[in-house]
Amino acid sequence: MVNMVGMKGQLMKLMKPHFLNELRKHRITLRNVHKEVHEDSTRLNRFALWITKHVGTVEFFLLVFMWTAAWLLWNSFGPEKLRFDSLNSGFVIWLFLSNVIQLFLMPLIMVGQNVQARHAEALSEHDYEINVKSEREVEIILHHLEHLDKMLVMALEKLGVNMNEVLEKVDYPEAEKK
Repeated sequence: MVNMVGMKGQLMKLMKPHFLNELRKHRITLRNVHKEVHEDSTRLNRFALWITKHVGTVEFFLLVFMWTAAWLLWNSFGPEKLRFDSLNSGFVIWLFLSNVIQLFLMPLIMVGQNVQARHAEALSEHDYEINVKSEREVEIILHHLEHLDKMLVMALEKLGVNMNEVLEKVDYPEAEKK
């Protein structure tokens, strides 16, 4: 019978407890980045973001296209007495309204894009924090596995097991089948 008391003493010297405590030291509390960005933005920024999201759709494009086509067709081919922006005048009212819409939408879209960029930056910073946290945890786990491996080797050697035979069987299990 192997002296278990002596082996246990050697294993306790080798083992470094508190691996779970090490992991907990490096834990970062996860946060909701979407909520943080939403809470930090003003009503005007949220309005600009809403405009950006809706103007950048195919539906908005089709709406503007249909409005333009209807305007130009009516004022080109509609009854002459009911035309209000003729081809002869160069569609001045249509050009004016189109430019006013563009002048109002352009800065709002730019503000919305800036809000989206800040959100994307906050998300990427949070992803980086999570990656760093994961790397620390993996390092601690690998360190723990290394210690467990050393403890297992010591225990097997104390039991009188030939480590070369064990390693051959572990590394080349197909050799045992032959």
